[in-house]
Amino acid sequence: MQARVSIQTEDFDLSTEVARLRETNPHVGAVCSFIGTVRDRNEGQKVSTMELEHYPDMTEKAIERMIDEAHQRFDILGARVVHRVGLLMPLDQIVLVAVSSAHRGQSFQACEFLMDYLKTQAPFWKKEQTPDGARWVDARVSDDAALARWGIAASNA
Repeated sequence: MQARVSIQTEDFDLSTEVARLRETNPHVGAVCSFIGTVRDRNEGQKVSTMELEHYPDMTEKAIERMIDEAHQRFDILGARVVHRVGLLMPLDQIVLVAVSSAHRGQSFQACEFLMDYLKTQAPFWKKEQTPDGARWVDARVSDDAALARWGIAASNA
C-alpha cells in the first residue's frame, strides 16, 4: 500500500502521483488534484525565496488525521498529500493534494476540504526572504470562512 502522506524536499510529479492513486483500484472513475506553487509576493512584499519547516512525525500524523476525516465525510477511494519542505523559489511546487473516487463530485469536495484543512491547520512554518530581510511566519492561515464551510470551529484551528 502506498503512503498517503509524504513530506519531502524533492519535487514531485503530478502524473506519477495520479497514476499511483489509480493503478490498483478499478472502481476509480475520477481523480481531482490541486498543486500549490510558490508566489513571488506575499502580503504586498516581494518574496525571493521561501523556506518551509515542520516537526517530523507530528506533521505527518496531523495530515493523516485530515485524510481520515476526508474519508469519513466523502465517498472517496483514496487520497495523497505531498508537501515539500526546505528552500523553495518562486514557481516551485509546494503541495499536491490528489483524491480518487468513483464520481467527480466527491473528489472535488474532498480535495477542497483537504486543501482548506492543510492551509488552516497543518503545522508548517515558513521563512520568507523579502527586500526587508528574512521573516519567519506560521504557514497556517486564519480562514474562518473556509473552516465554517466544513463545520470546523475556528477555535479548533
